[in-house]
Amino acid sequence: MALVASEIMTRNVVTAPPDATVAQLARLMAEHGISAVPVCDKDNTLLGMVTEGDLIPALGQKPADRQAWWLQVLAEGTDLAPEFVEYIRLDHRPAEKFMQRTVITATERSSATEIADLLARHHIRRVPILRDGKLVGIVSRADLIRAIVRQPDALTS
Repeated sequence: MALVASEIMTRNVVTAPPDATVAQLARLMAEHGISAVPVCDKDNTLLGMVTEGDLIPALGQKPADRQAWWLQVLAEGTDLAPEFVEYIRLDHRPAEKFMQRTVITATERSSATEIADLLARHHIRRVPILRDGKLVGIVSRADLIRAIVRQPDALTS
């Protein structure tokens, strides 16, 4: 039997308010070992998403260089790169000014197959799960892999 989002989603989602600063968002991501944060209002309505890529100035950097730099910045037991410290010190823009407002979402009844298709088709790493516009969970690639390990036929329709 095919699994649905409500059976595989992470329910305790780390979120940020629309006025969260770059420093606050970076801290959330680092502390929770996540690469993106849904931005929600007080009622948990999804407003957008901020990814690690949104926090790093992309100008002049190749994607591989940017990823290596980000990993170096967040490496446990090392100092933060001076460039990153300066960036977050100077950038006090709220999340609502630079978050991605177009977010691919699914519902609790979406099948694991449908979610896998969304991830692949849109080249994304996670899909927020909504109920009546409110964030109730998130399904990441890792959640799908765990579902397949638990139930090998999880992606059958």
